[in-house]
Amino acid sequence: MQVSSQGVTVVALLADPDAPTEIAQRMARTLSARLADKSGQERQFDVEVVSEPFTAGAEDPPTLMRRIMDRGSAENWDIVVALTDLPLHSHGRRLAVNLNHEHGLALLSLPSLGGLRLLTRARRAVEEAVLDMAGPHTTDTEGPPRGQPRPGPSVKRLAPVHPGRTDDEKETDDLRYVVSGPRGYLRVLAGMVRANRPWRLVPGLSKALAAALATGAVATVNSTVWNLAASLSTQRLVIAAVGSVAIMIGWLIIDADLWHRSAESSPEARQRARLYNASTVATVGIGVLVCYVGLMLINWVWALFILNDHVFASMTRTPLHAEEYVTLAWFVASVATVGGALGSGLESDEAIRAAAYSKREQERRRKLQNGQDE
Repeated sequence: MQVSSQGVTVVALLADPDAPTEIAQRMARTLSARLADKSGQERQFDVEVVSEPFTAGAEDPPTLMRRIMDRGSAENWDIVVALTDLPLHSHGRRLAVNLNHEHGLALLSLPSLGGLRLLTRARRAVEEAVLDMAGPHTTDTEGPPRGQPRPGPSVKRLAPVHPGRTDDEKETDDLRYVVSGPRGYLRVLAGMVRANRPWRLVPGLSKALAAALATGAVATVNSTVWNLAASLSTQRLVIAAVGSVAIMIGWLIIDADLWHRSAESSPEARQRARLYNASTVATVGIGVLVCYVGLMLINWVWALFILNDHVFASMTRTPLHAEEYVTLAWFVASVATVGGALGSGLESDEAIRAAAYSKREQERRRKLQNGQDE
Protein backbone atom coordinates (compact mmCIF):
# COMPACT_ATOMS: atom_id res chain seq x y z
CA MET A 1 0.00 0.00 0.00
CA GLN A 2 1.22 3.47 -0.86
CA VAL A 3 1.30 6.15 1.80
CA SER A 4 0.76 9.82 1.04
CA SER A 5 3.83 11.96 1.52
CA GLN A 6 1.84 14.70 3.28
CA GLY A 7 0.81 12.46 6.17
CA VAL A 8 -2.81 12.19 5.00
CA THR A 9 -4.16 8.78 4.00
CA VAL A 10 -6.55 9.13 1.07
CA VAL A 11 -9.34 6.56 1.24
CA ALA A 12 -11.60 6.09 -1.77
CA LEU A 13 -15.01 4.46 -1.40
CA LEU A 14 -15.67 3.03 -4.85
CA ALA A 15 -19.37 2.20 -4.88
CA ASP A 16 -21.78 0.65 -7.32
CA PRO A 17 -24.67 2.99 -8.23
CA ASP A 18 -27.92 3.06 -6.23
CA ALA A 19 -27.86 1.59 -2.71
CA PRO A 20 -24.05 1.12 -2.36
CA THR A 21 -23.49 4.75 -3.33
CA GLU A 22 -26.09 5.94 -0.84
CA ILE A 23 -24.44 3.92 1.93
CA ALA A 24 -20.98 5.18 0.97
CA GLN A 25 -22.13 8.81 0.97
CA ARG A 26 -23.77 8.48 4.38
CA MET A 27 -20.74 6.67 5.72
CA ALA A 28 -18.30 9.26 4.40
CA ARG A 29 -19.81 12.05 6.50
CA THR A 30 -18.17 10.78 9.67
CA LEU A 31 -15.67 8.20 8.42
CA SER A 32 -12.63 10.51 8.40
CA ALA A 33 -13.10 11.51 12.02
CA ARG A 34 -13.85 7.96 13.14
CA LEU A 35 -10.76 6.59 11.40
CA ALA A 36 -8.53 9.29 12.88
CA ASP A 37 -9.95 8.64 16.34
CA LYS A 38 -9.52 4.86 16.12
CA SER A 39 -6.07 4.87 14.53
CA GLY A 40 -4.51 6.23 17.72
CA GLN A 41 -1.47 7.45 15.78
CA GLU A 42 -2.52 11.07 15.15
CA ARG A 43 -3.09 10.17 11.53
CA GLN A 44 -5.40 12.05 9.21
CA PHE A 45 -7.72 10.49 6.65
CA ASP A 46 -9.33 12.02 3.62
CA VAL A 47 -12.37 10.08 2.35
CA GLU A 48 -13.65 10.34 -1.23
CA VAL A 49 -16.78 8.72 -2.66
CA VAL A 50 -16.75 7.59 -6.28
CA SER A 51 -19.92 6.14 -7.79
CA GLU A 52 -19.46 3.96 -10.85
CA PRO A 53 -20.60 0.48 -11.98
CA PHE A 54 -17.29 -1.28 -11.47
CA THR A 55 -19.04 -4.69 -11.33
CA ALA A 56 -20.71 -4.30 -14.75
CA GLY A 57 -20.54 -7.56 -16.69
CA ALA A 58 -18.53 -9.47 -14.07
CA GLU A 59 -19.30 -11.46 -10.94
CA ASP A 60 -16.01 -13.19 -10.15
CA PRO A 61 -13.91 -11.59 -7.38
CA PRO A 62 -10.51 -11.80 -9.20
CA THR A 63 -11.85 -9.77 -12.14
CA LEU A 64 -13.41 -7.21 -9.81
CA MET A 65 -10.22 -6.89 -7.76
CA ARG A 66 -8.20 -6.28 -10.93
CA ARG A 67 -10.66 -3.57 -11.96
CA ILE A 68 -10.35 -1.95 -8.55
CA MET A 69 -6.56 -2.18 -8.78
CA ASP A 70 -6.54 -0.54 -12.22
CA ARG A 71 -8.93 2.17 -11.07
CA GLY A 72 -6.88 2.90 -7.97
CA SER A 73 -3.59 3.05 -9.86
CA ALA A 74 -5.01 5.82 -12.06
CA GLU A 75 -5.78 8.03 -9.05
CA ASN A 76 -3.89 9.42 -6.09
CA TRP A 77 -5.54 7.04 -3.62
CA ASP A 78 -3.78 5.20 -0.81
CA ILE A 79 -6.61 2.78 0.00
CA VAL A 80 -9.59 1.75 -2.11
CA VAL A 81 -12.62 0.10 -0.53
CA ALA A 82 -15.16 -1.07 -3.11
CA LEU A 83 -18.80 -1.56 -2.14
CA THR A 84 -21.22 -3.63 -4.17
CA ASP A 85 -24.70 -5.06 -3.62
CA LEU A 86 -23.71 -8.05 -5.74
CA PRO A 87 -23.50 -11.37 -3.84
CA LEU A 88 -20.04 -12.75 -4.50
CA HIS A 89 -18.95 -16.40 -4.52
CA SER A 90 -15.52 -17.96 -4.51
CA HIS A 91 -14.71 -21.67 -4.51
CA GLY A 92 -18.31 -22.48 -3.64
CA ARG A 93 -18.41 -20.18 -0.62
CA ARG A 94 -20.20 -16.88 -0.11
CA LEU A 95 -17.66 -14.08 0.00
CA ALA A 96 -17.94 -11.18 2.44
CA VAL A 97 -14.64 -9.29 2.15
CA ASN A 98 -11.64 -9.52 -0.16
CA LEU A 99 -8.39 -7.88 1.02
CA ASN A 100 -5.20 -7.04 -0.82
CA HIS A 101 -2.75 -5.50 1.65
CA GLU A 102 0.06 -4.83 -0.84
CA HIS A 103 -2.06 -2.53 -2.99
CA GLY A 104 -4.43 -1.35 -0.25
CA LEU A 105 -7.58 -2.81 -1.79
CA ALA A 106 -10.75 -4.16 -0.21
CA LEU A 107 -13.90 -5.50 -1.84
CA LEU A 108 -17.01 -5.63 0.37
CA SER A 109 -20.16 -7.51 -0.63
CA LEU A 110 -23.00 -5.71 1.17
CA PRO A 111 -25.51 -8.63 1.05
CA SER A 112 -23.13 -10.66 3.23
CA LEU A 113 -23.80 -8.17 6.05
CA GLY A 114 -27.49 -9.08 6.20
CA GLY A 115 -30.65 -7.00 5.94
CA LEU A 116 -30.64 -5.22 9.31
CA ARG A 117 -28.43 -2.38 10.55
CA LEU A 118 -26.68 -2.40 7.19
CA LEU A 119 -25.12 1.05 7.50
CA THR A 120 -23.68 0.27 10.94
CA ARG A 121 -22.27 -3.08 9.85
CA ALA A 122 -20.87 -1.69 6.61
CA ARG A 123 -19.21 1.22 8.40
CA ARG A 124 -17.64 -1.13 10.94
CA ALA A 125 -16.34 -3.46 8.24
CA VAL A 126 -14.91 -0.55 6.22
CA GLU A 127 -13.24 0.95 9.30
CA GLU A 128 -11.58 -2.35 10.20
CA ALA A 129 -10.39 -2.94 6.64
CA VAL A 130 -8.95 0.58 6.31
CA LEU A 131 -7.25 0.58 9.70
CA ASP A 132 -5.73 -2.82 9.03
CA MET A 133 -4.35 -1.82 5.63
CA ALA A 134 -3.20 1.57 6.92
CA GLY A 135 -1.33 -0.02 9.83
CA PRO A 136 2.47 -0.20 9.86
CA HIS A 137 4.26 -3.13 8.31
CA THR A 138 5.60 -5.61 10.82
CA THR A 139 8.18 -8.34 10.77
CA ASP A 140 7.89 -11.83 12.23
CA THR A 141 9.71 -10.66 15.39
CA GLU A 142 7.52 -7.62 15.82
CA GLY A 143 4.12 -9.22 15.57
CA PRO A 144 1.67 -10.79 13.17
CA PRO A 145 2.59 -10.79 9.49
CA ARG A 146 1.20 -8.07 7.26
CA GLY A 147 -1.21 -10.48 5.59
CA GLN A 148 -2.97 -11.27 8.85
CA PRO A 149 -5.57 -8.59 9.70
CA ARG A 150 -6.57 -7.83 13.21
CA PRO A 151 -10.05 -9.34 13.53
CA GLY A 152 -12.60 -6.90 14.88
CA PRO A 153 -16.22 -7.21 16.00
CA SER A 154 -17.57 -7.52 12.46
CA VAL A 155 -15.25 -10.21 11.19
CA LYS A 156 -15.40 -12.43 14.25
CA ARG A 157 -18.54 -13.98 12.79
CA LEU A 158 -16.87 -14.62 9.41
CA ALA A 159 -14.69 -17.61 8.63
CA PRO A 160 -11.30 -16.58 7.07
CA VAL A 161 -10.23 -18.26 3.87
CA HIS A 162 -6.71 -18.07 2.31
CA PRO A 163 -4.99 -16.59 5.41
CA GLY A 164 -1.83 -16.03 3.37
CA ARG A 165 -1.05 -14.98 -0.18
CA THR A 166 -2.16 -17.62 -2.67
CA ASP A 167 -0.05 -19.12 -5.44
CA ASP A 168 -2.89 -18.98 -7.96
CA GLU A 169 -2.11 -16.34 -10.60
CA LYS A 170 -5.81 -15.52 -10.90
CA GLU A 171 -6.08 -14.53 -7.27
CA THR A 172 -5.61 -10.85 -6.49
CA ASP A 173 -6.16 -10.98 -2.73
CA ASP A 174 -4.19 -12.21 0.26
CA LEU A 175 -7.06 -12.76 2.67
CA ARG A 176 -10.76 -13.46 2.44
CA TYR A 177 -13.66 -13.58 4.82
CA VAL A 178 -16.73 -15.62 3.98
CA VAL A 179 -20.09 -16.33 5.57
CA SER A 180 -20.82 -20.02 5.84
CA GLY A 181 -23.49 -22.41 7.04
CA PRO A 182 -27.27 -21.93 7.21
CA ARG A 183 -26.91 -18.71 9.18
CA GLY A 184 -24.59 -17.29 6.55
CA TYR A 185 -26.98 -18.31 3.77
CA LEU A 186 -29.88 -16.57 5.47
CA ARG A 187 -27.76 -13.48 6.09
CA VAL A 188 -26.79 -13.18 2.42
CA LEU A 189 -30.38 -13.85 1.36
CA ALA A 190 -31.67 -11.13 3.69
CA GLY A 191 -29.07 -8.74 2.30
CA MET A 192 -30.10 -9.48 -1.28
CA VAL A 193 -33.78 -8.97 -0.47
CA ARG A 194 -33.00 -5.67 1.23
CA ALA A 195 -31.00 -4.54 -1.80
CA ASN A 196 -34.06 -5.24 -3.98
CA ARG A 197 -36.21 -3.04 -1.70
CA PRO A 198 -39.39 -5.15 -1.87
CA TRP A 199 -41.57 -2.29 -0.63
CA ARG A 200 -41.12 -0.65 -4.05
CA LEU A 201 -43.21 -3.45 -5.56
CA VAL A 202 -46.41 -1.84 -4.21
CA PRO A 203 -46.31 1.46 -6.17
CA GLY A 204 -44.60 -0.27 -9.09
CA LEU A 205 -47.63 -2.44 -9.89
CA SER A 206 -50.18 0.30 -10.52
CA LYS A 207 -52.37 -1.67 -12.96
CA ALA A 208 -52.43 -4.74 -10.72
CA LEU A 209 -53.36 -2.61 -7.71
CA ALA A 210 -56.10 -0.87 -9.70
CA ALA A 211 -57.56 -4.26 -10.66
CA ALA A 212 -57.33 -5.49 -7.06
CA LEU A 213 -59.01 -2.38 -5.64
CA ALA A 214 -61.80 -2.57 -8.22
CA THR A 215 -62.35 -6.27 -7.46
CA GLY A 216 -62.42 -5.56 -3.73
CA ALA A 217 -64.86 -2.67 -4.06
CA VAL A 218 -67.32 -4.78 -6.07
CA ALA A 219 -66.93 -7.87 -3.88
CA THR A 220 -67.59 -5.89 -0.69
CA VAL A 221 -71.13 -5.00 -1.79
CA ASN A 222 -71.94 -8.45 -3.20
CA SER A 223 -74.40 -10.45 -1.08
CA THR A 224 -72.97 -13.77 -2.31
CA VAL A 225 -69.58 -12.75 -0.98
CA TRP A 226 -71.25 -11.83 2.35
CA ASN A 227 -72.71 -15.29 2.67
CA LEU A 228 -69.44 -16.98 1.70
CA ALA A 229 -67.44 -14.93 4.20
CA ALA A 230 -69.94 -15.59 6.98
CA SER A 231 -69.87 -19.34 6.34
CA LEU A 232 -66.10 -19.79 6.12
CA SER A 233 -64.13 -21.02 9.11
CA THR A 234 -60.85 -19.44 10.18
CA GLN A 235 -58.92 -22.34 8.69
CA ARG A 236 -60.53 -21.83 5.28
CA LEU A 237 -59.90 -18.10 5.43
CA VAL A 238 -56.23 -18.83 6.08
CA ILE A 239 -56.13 -21.27 3.16
CA ALA A 240 -57.79 -18.70 0.90
CA ALA A 241 -55.28 -16.04 1.97
CA VAL A 242 -52.24 -18.27 1.47
CA GLY A 243 -53.56 -19.53 -1.86
CA SER A 244 -54.27 -16.05 -3.24
CA VAL A 245 -50.85 -14.76 -2.18
CA ALA A 246 -49.15 -17.82 -3.71
CA ILE A 247 -51.07 -17.32 -6.97
CA MET A 248 -50.00 -13.68 -7.11
CA ILE A 249 -46.35 -14.52 -6.42
CA GLY A 250 -46.28 -17.33 -8.98
CA TRP A 251 -48.04 -15.27 -11.61
CA LEU A 252 -45.66 -12.33 -11.26
CA ILE A 253 -42.56 -14.53 -11.41
CA ILE A 254 -43.78 -16.54 -14.41
CA ASP A 255 -45.38 -13.71 -16.36
CA ALA A 256 -42.41 -11.36 -16.01
CA ASP A 257 -39.85 -14.17 -16.41
CA LEU A 258 -38.17 -13.41 -13.09
CA TRP A 259 -36.87 -16.96 -12.58
CA HIS A 260 -33.11 -17.13 -12.97
CA ARG A 261 -31.76 -19.86 -15.26
CA SER A 262 -28.01 -20.25 -15.27
CA ALA A 263 -26.33 -20.89 -18.60
CA GLU A 264 -23.48 -22.64 -16.77
CA SER A 265 -23.65 -26.15 -15.32
CA SER A 266 -21.00 -25.81 -12.61
CA PRO A 267 -22.00 -26.41 -8.96
CA GLU A 268 -21.10 -22.82 -8.12
CA ALA A 269 -23.36 -21.49 -10.90
CA ARG A 270 -26.24 -23.67 -9.71
CA GLN A 271 -25.70 -22.50 -6.14
CA ARG A 272 -25.72 -18.89 -7.30
CA ALA A 273 -28.91 -19.49 -9.31
CA ARG A 274 -30.67 -20.99 -6.27
CA LEU A 275 -29.68 -17.96 -4.20
CA TYR A 276 -30.94 -15.53 -6.84
CA ASN A 277 -34.25 -17.38 -7.16
CA ALA A 278 -34.71 -17.53 -3.39
CA SER A 279 -34.17 -13.77 -3.19
CA THR A 280 -36.68 -13.27 -6.02
CA VAL A 281 -39.37 -15.32 -4.25
CA ALA A 282 -38.70 -13.53 -0.95
CA THR A 283 -38.71 -10.08 -2.58
CA VAL A 284 -41.92 -10.65 -4.51
CA GLY A 285 -43.48 -12.42 -1.51
CA ILE A 286 -42.84 -9.49 0.84
CA GLY A 287 -44.20 -7.05 -1.73
CA VAL A 288 -47.35 -9.12 -2.28
CA LEU A 289 -47.89 -9.49 1.48
CA VAL A 290 -47.67 -5.72 1.88
CA CYS A 291 -50.25 -5.35 -0.90
CA TYR A 292 -52.47 -7.95 0.76
CA VAL A 293 -52.44 -6.21 4.13
CA GLY A 294 -53.10 -2.88 2.43
CA LEU A 295 -56.05 -4.33 0.52
CA MET A 296 -57.46 -5.80 3.71
CA LEU A 297 -57.31 -2.44 5.50
CA ILE A 298 -58.85 -0.58 2.54
CA ASN A 299 -61.64 -3.14 2.22
CA TRP A 300 -62.32 -2.94 5.96
CA VAL A 301 -62.65 0.86 5.79
CA TRP A 302 -64.83 0.56 2.68
CA ALA A 303 -67.07 -1.97 4.42
CA LEU A 304 -67.44 0.31 7.46
CA PHE A 305 -68.56 3.09 5.18
CA ILE A 306 -70.86 1.23 2.77
CA LEU A 307 -72.48 -1.70 4.58
CA ASN A 308 -75.87 -1.52 6.27
CA ASP A 309 -76.29 -3.80 9.27
CA HIS A 310 -79.99 -4.47 8.59
CA VAL A 311 -79.40 -5.42 4.95
CA PHE A 312 -76.41 -7.58 5.88
CA ALA A 313 -78.35 -9.38 8.62
CA SER A 314 -81.31 -10.01 6.33
CA MET A 315 -79.07 -11.56 3.67
CA THR A 316 -76.76 -13.62 5.89
CA ARG A 317 -78.91 -14.10 9.01
CA THR A 318 -75.86 -12.95 10.97
CA PRO A 319 -75.65 -9.65 12.86
CA LEU A 320 -73.04 -7.23 11.52
CA HIS A 321 -70.51 -6.89 14.32
CA ALA A 322 -66.78 -6.12 14.37
CA GLU A 323 -65.92 -9.76 13.74
CA GLU A 324 -68.03 -9.82 10.57
CA TYR A 325 -66.31 -6.68 9.27
CA VAL A 326 -62.89 -8.26 9.76
CA THR A 327 -63.95 -11.59 8.25
CA LEU A 328 -65.45 -9.92 5.20
CA ALA A 329 -62.41 -7.66 4.68
CA TRP A 330 -60.12 -10.68 5.04
CA PHE A 331 -61.99 -12.78 2.48
CA VAL A 332 -62.41 -9.89 0.05
CA ALA A 333 -58.65 -9.21 0.25
CA SER A 334 -58.04 -12.78 -0.92
CA VAL A 335 -60.49 -12.38 -3.81
CA ALA A 336 -59.02 -8.99 -4.73
CA THR A 337 -55.47 -10.38 -4.70
CA VAL A 338 -56.44 -12.94 -7.34
CA GLY A 339 -57.99 -10.10 -9.34
CA GLY A 340 -54.73 -8.19 -8.96
CA ALA A 341 -52.80 -11.17 -10.31
CA LEU A 342 -54.91 -11.03 -13.47
CA GLY A 343 -54.45 -7.27 -13.65
CA SER A 344 -50.67 -7.63 -13.41
CA GLY A 345 -50.78 -9.14 -16.90
CA LEU A 346 -51.36 -5.58 -18.13
CA GLU A 347 -48.00 -4.51 -16.70
CA SER A 348 -44.93 -4.69 -18.92
CA ASP A 349 -42.19 -7.12 -17.95
CA GLU A 350 -39.79 -4.19 -17.59
CA ALA A 351 -42.13 -2.43 -15.17
CA ILE A 352 -42.36 -5.53 -12.97
CA ARG A 353 -38.58 -6.04 -13.01
CA ALA A 354 -38.05 -2.38 -12.14
CA ALA A 355 -40.39 -2.77 -9.19
CA ALA A 356 -38.92 -6.07 -8.00
CA TYR A 357 -35.18 -5.54 -8.43
CA SER A 358 -32.48 -3.03 -7.65
CA LYS A 359 -30.89 -1.19 -10.57
CA ARG A 360 -27.78 -3.34 -10.25
CA GLU A 361 -29.80 -6.56 -10.43
CA GLN A 362 -31.78 -5.26 -13.39
CA GLU A 363 -28.55 -4.56 -15.27
CA ARG A 364 -27.16 -7.98 -14.39
CA ARG A 365 -30.25 -9.80 -15.64
CA ARG A 366 -30.46 -7.67 -18.78
CA LYS A 367 -26.87 -8.50 -19.73
CA LEU A 368 -27.47 -12.15 -18.93
CA GLN A 369 -30.52 -12.18 -21.19
CA ASN A 370 -28.61 -10.43 -23.98
CA GLY A 371 -25.81 -12.97 -23.67
CA GLN A 372 -28.26 -15.86 -23.96
CA ASP A 373 -29.94 -14.27 -26.99
CA GLU A 374 -26.59 -13.98 -28.74
